[in-house]
Amino acid sequence: MTLDEVFDLIGALFLVGGAFFCLGGALGLVRFPDILARMHAATKPQVFGLLLALLGVGFSVREVKVWLSLLVVILLQILTAPVAGHLIGRVAYRSGEWEPDDLVVDELAEDLRRAGFARNEEFRPERDSDRPTRSSG
Repeated sequence: MTLDEVFDLIGALFLVGGAFFCLGGALGLVRFPDILARMHAATKPQVFGLLLALLGVGFSVREVKVWLSLLVVILLQILTAPVAGHLIGRVAYRSGEWEPDDLVVDELAEDLRRAGFARNEEFRPERDSDRPTRSSG
């Protein structure tokens, strides 16, 4: 077995593994019951599946230009997916699209209360005196 065949085999294994994780993430998006579970399925397995697929392409093609492009995509994916998941979670929380009984600890409620937001679906300030003020200047 030559070195090229070994790299092709490693690339194929990475591609199959990536496809498996992407399939799992897609099934999670369809089957999971609530937004927080779906957020998990949209970020963790999808990102890992994409990273495995990109590594598979890199091992199969074996060119420096391709590896540099793949590294940029990997870096951007690692930087943006957690932020997107975090924002999806915050939007779901603020819009009331989650089950409070599913959480063990609700740290965001205390932060929002201190910021002047009420615990309802619209998160309007409870009283004008509780409303955060902006300094003029």
